[in-house]
This record gives sequence, C-alpha cells and structure tokens, in this order.
Amino acid sequence: MITTNVKSVLYGIQAVLPHFRERKRGHLIAVSSMLGRIPMTPIRSAYSAAKAAVNSLMVSLRLEVRPEFPEIHLSTVFPGVVATDFGANALHGGPDSRALPMAQPVEEVANIIADLIEKPRAEVYTRPEMRDLVGRYFSAEDVGAIEAGPPFVMPRR
Repeated sequence: MITTNVKSVLYGIQAVLPHFRERKRGHLIAVSSMLGRIPMTPIRSAYSAAKAAVNSLMVSLRLEVRPEFPEIHLSTVFPGVVATDFGANALHGGPDSRALPMAQPVEEVANIIADLIEKPRAEVYTRPEMRDLVGRYFSAEDVGAIEAGPPFVMPRR
C-alpha cells in the first residue's frame, strides 16, 4: 500500500521537480482519495493512511516550492468512489464499485482533472458534496458526532 500509493508519488516528484525548477514552471497532480482526507471506511485503513501521507506531502511541497517558483503548481485531486474494478483487485477483496449507487464515472473524474490542468488549483474534490462533508467534519466540535451517522455508519437493511 505504501509503495503503490506513497512511494510512487514521491518518486514521481523526485523525477519531475528538478525539470520544473529548471524551467521555473510545471504542474504536478496527485490523485488522492476522500479516504485520505476522512478515513470513513475501516476496512481500508492502510489505504486511507497512505493517501493521507500523499495529502501531507503535496501540501508541504507546495509550501516549500511556491515562494521561489510561483508558476510550479502542485495539485491534489480527491475523488470519492469511482466506477472501476478496484474492489475486485483490492487486498482481501471488496465490492465492485461500478455497482455502487454513488460511483462516479471515470470520464467525469478525468474531465475534472483536465479542467484542473487548464485552471490550476491546490485541491479539487470531484463532487461538491464531498467538499461539504470535509467542511462539516473538520469544523465539528466533536468529529465523533459526525462519525456516528452516514456515510460513516450505513443504515442496516
């Protein structure tokens, strides 16, 4: 999990950042996950932790690079569930996200990333309701109260 989700981003940064610095411009985009921002799926704890590391890495690097190189953009994308076969390939399995009711089409996420290339921003949520959830979660006096309801606790069938 760490090799795939953290080291690959770190190695990518190490490969391209010297070229960006030389040119004094560039745009590095890391695809994180909502689970890296709010780890709401306990069975994906290692994945959530790895994506949280990516988030921290990108913010720290952005703060380091920006003063000297304002035309080097470092962006993080936060998708939620994307309609892929991720679950079928995940360690210990998982649901096929293509069958989940809120799964976002891959093309929709790709369009958001394409827009990010055209209009660089530090962070982008692929759905507005996810940004709203993050705001509610981190502004709550007790995040435990937020964690006691959906999407953290799903209603029993």
